[in-house]
Amino acid sequence: MEFLPEEIDRYTSAHTSDEPDYLKDLQRETWQKVLIPRMLSGPFQGRLLSMISHMLKPKYVLEIGTYTGYSALCLAEGLQENGKLHSIDINEELQPLQLKYIERAGMQQAIELHVGQALEVIPTLNQDWDLVFIDADKENYLAYYNLVMKTLKPGAHILIDNVLWSGKVTEKVAKNDLETQTLVELNQLIQDDKRVQNILLPVRDGLTLVRVL
Repeated sequence: MEFLPEEIDRYTSAHTSDEPDYLKDLQRETWQKVLIPRMLSGPFQGRLLSMISHMLKPKYVLEIGTYTGYSALCLAEGLQENGKLHSIDINEELQPLQLKYIERAGMQQAIELHVGQALEVIPTLNQDWDLVFIDADKENYLAYYNLVMKTLKPGAHILIDNVLWSGKVTEKVAKNDLETQTLVELNQLIQDDKRVQNILLPVRDGLTLVRVL
């Protein structure tokens, strides 16, 4: 679902810095070979992730939901020297594609991949995160948020993707629509959370930026 008029969407993309060639190729290969390619962050949101990362200059980044690695590569662009991004995904079949482009970008030392259930993997990492990006199974968004909030220090940030969910969060939610129910609950939880400052950006499918106070 597009939230901007087509001509405005084209204009904003035309006046946004271009993505590196390896990301263009990764996007093309994802659309050619991988199921549900619309899950890819894409060039516009990718440049926003890169910009935010450059502004925050994180040392340690946690990504929940790797997919083909596009967003990980964008977020890793702003890491401090010797910084590390840890990315978790349950689908090990995508690792060869992820590793191919991590190597092409020269980010083998900056990005570490983990396969498994994020709720089980995260406690084993024992790391203080500067930035967390949540972009995985929507049913567990509340659990992911609550888990990482227990460990984040003041000044840390969280980015959460797909918080508009094609506009479904503004409509009456069906009883069997667990994904939308979870996103509605999460959006309200964050709005009411006195531990954070938050803004919901209407970028693509909605991107929430949270700062821990």
